[in-house]
Order: sequence, then C-alpha cells, then structure tokens
Amino acid sequence: MQNDKPYYTAKELARALSVNVMTIYRYIKAKRLKAFKIGKEFRIDRSEFEQFMNKAKIK
Repeated sequence: MQNDKPYYTAKELARALSVNVMTIYRYIKAKRLKAFKIGKEFRIDRSEFEQFMNKAKIK
C-alpha cells in the first residue's frame, strides 16, 4: 500500500490484502494486529501493519 497516512482503517487493509473485513477484525480481536478504536471504527498504525506483514512472511 502506497499511502502517506499514519494509519489505516480495517476496510482499507482488507481491500489491500484481498480479504474480508471480518478477517481484519478477527486479527485485532486475537491480538495479532494492534489497533485503536475511535468511535465505531478501528485504526491501525502503519508501522504496526508493517510489523504484522513481516511476521506473516515465510522465511
């Protein structure tokens, strides 16, 4: 994702990863992905998302 925003929404990540938004919510609930809840929407820090992707990388 090429974006200068310091955070992403769950919908943006779902779209970028080609998964359902519920998958992102499950990652958040399972504490595999750290997020902030602002109102009714989750925000995921860009650096947190990059760490999540690095952990998912096959070595």
